[in-house]
Amino acid sequence: MTAIDPALPLYLGLMSGTSADGIDAALVQFPAEGGCRFLHGHTHPWEPGLRAELIALGEGGSVDSLDTLGRIDAQIGLTFAAAANALLEASGVERVQVRAIGSHGQTVRHRPLASPAFTLQLGDANRIAEGTGITTVADFRRRDVAAGGQGAPLMPAFHLAMLGHSDEDRAILNLGGIANLTLIPRGGTPRGFDTGPANALMDAWCQRYRGVPFDADGAFAASGQVDEALLAQWLAEPWFALPPPKSTGREQFHLTWAEAALAGRTLAAADVQATLLELTAATVAGALLAHLPDTRRVLVCGGGVRNPQLLQRLSARLPGVVVESSAVHGLDPDYMEAMGFAWLAQRTLDGLAGNLPSVTGAEGPRILGAIHPA
Repeated sequence: MTAIDPALPLYLGLMSGTSADGIDAALVQFPAEGGCRFLHGHTHPWEPGLRAELIALGEGGSVDSLDTLGRIDAQIGLTFAAAANALLEASGVERVQVRAIGSHGQTVRHRPLASPAFTLQLGDANRIAEGTGITTVADFRRRDVAAGGQGAPLMPAFHLAMLGHSDEDRAILNLGGIANLTLIPRGGTPRGFDTGPANALMDAWCQRYRGVPFDADGAFAASGQVDEALLAQWLAEPWFALPPPKSTGREQFHLTWAEAALAGRTLAAADVQATLLELTAATVAGALLAHLPDTRRVLVCGGGVRNPQLLQRLSARLPGVVVESSAVHGLDPDYMEAMGFAWLAQRTLDGLAGNLPSVTGAEGPRILGAIHPA
């Protein structure tokens, strides 16, 4: 664990993404001169039954009653509190030292193009504040949506603050359940948007046909061959042609969506996995070349950073571009988003905006989130 600077407040970030493969908890400090001091991290497992409910909801499923919705909201909050407490125990940090927790919650529905637009993250922050004894900031996305934005992605503001001081056009790529890009041009306006599916579809296919939750090192995909006709059919999805700002989730890209293109085809499971991986590489590279063609460096974070097959295919589609982990620049790729929500909590408590209107499409900068005092 990095030594704590006693002159700086501590913040704790909690994040569970589209994959719902665990709750990432990060303990950090933010020096006045900039940057992020990552002190300790912990990934907390979901109870399998609750995780199955979350994935079903995220893929567009419904709850049978308000009682069920209330129970799930409370259970998520309790699990987030347990994740924070486990991190504090592992780090040896006293909870009174932590100024605030920033909690993303669990997205179960994201409809930025609905009328009216909405986004819904569950995880009762009252439970987190009560269970940890720490002021908790949560529900970051809905204020941006209320201001006419997509409510996502929110990490580009954090990326800009941490990695935006450069003399080159660069991008930060988060390979979570969904892939998203932050584009930071030299002297220009930062932008960011989701590009499409990443680990969520690959993980789901791997679970179904290999019985394991993810494709370790991309080995399953590497054992297959890309089916160009299937890839072309997936790439014809109209969402990919939408201009930014745009965001998406499991409700758009799930196995039922992927399997619709398999009707009448007989393909080996490994070939489908290879084609799913290529879909991620193709949509990320296509979006980058369309919106920041002079990019010289892509900094990768999220679970996909540990998939060498995916990084290899990205590099192949981006000749002349350096593709490397955010760790090279001092930010742990596994806890990037958790660190980002700790940063957003600090912004909220300090009365500072947390969104980038050029990214989300909101009418202007907004202070995000609701504060739940300890």
